[in-house]
Amino acid sequence: MPTMTTGVERRRLSLTDSGLAIRADDEGGSARFAGYASVFNSRTAIGNPLRWGFYEEIAPGAFAKTLAEGDARMLIDHDSYYVVSRSSAGTLTLAEDSRGLAVDSALDDELSYVRDLKANLRNKNVTGMSFGFYVIKDEWNTEEIEIEGADPVEVDVRVIREVRLIEVSAVTFPAYTDTEAELKAVARALDHRGDLAAVEARARFRPELLDLVHIDREPGESTRGTQTPAEPAVSTQTPGLPISMRMNALAARFGLPR
Repeated sequence: MPTMTTGVERRRLSLTDSGLAIRADDEGGSARFAGYASVFNSRTAIGNPLRWGFYEEIAPGAFAKTLAEGDARMLIDHDSYYVVSRSSAGTLTLAEDSRGLAVDSALDDELSYVRDLKANLRNKNVTGMSFGFYVIKDEWNTEEIEIEGADPVEVDVRVIREVRLIEVSAVTFPAYTDTEAELKAVARALDHRGDLAAVEARARFRPELLDLVHIDREPGESTRGTQTPAEPAVSTQTPGLPISMRMNALAARFGLPR
């Protein structure tokens, strides 16, 4: 079974994919929020798939169990202070359909930040959705893709089969805005994968990953089934890595010139 010791992962959808809208309540009450926090079978690049990242897809059914058992919240920009609605309170409805994870939320005008959210949605200042989750089941495959003017390249594809949903959020930035956020997203996925060779392959392009990924194992052994928090074991001292890579990782860690 996969480990649950890695941090919360987050994925974002743009306005086009999330379909954000404010709609009238069917019973004639106040306006409601509608959109998609995730779209199924849509391949997304996490980091640079050709060098240090991978492609990822969310499989249909990934949310089925967590929706039956969990108590998710809707937030603004993943900030738990700005709680818009909650499943157990009856103000948030989450459901899987043929497209993805559909969100239907009440909008309480007595909350000042909800009034702000409605205005920001109308003005298109808030243009996407995101969700925070733990991966329960995933699988990794390797595919070969054609590159114009170059030899074919092998890339990793991660298919997420089951998640534990924590929250959905309306977000100001519907895509990663800096490389550090992308690196952290790749590192969390590699933590869950538990494959030292995959970490080392990517660290040849981004040595910083050596200090972001925590795999408590010997090379060749799986972390699947680990139930206790893992201490960092993949570091700038990882055996077998060239000294130049370890020096680059130290420089990245402490902000030194390389």
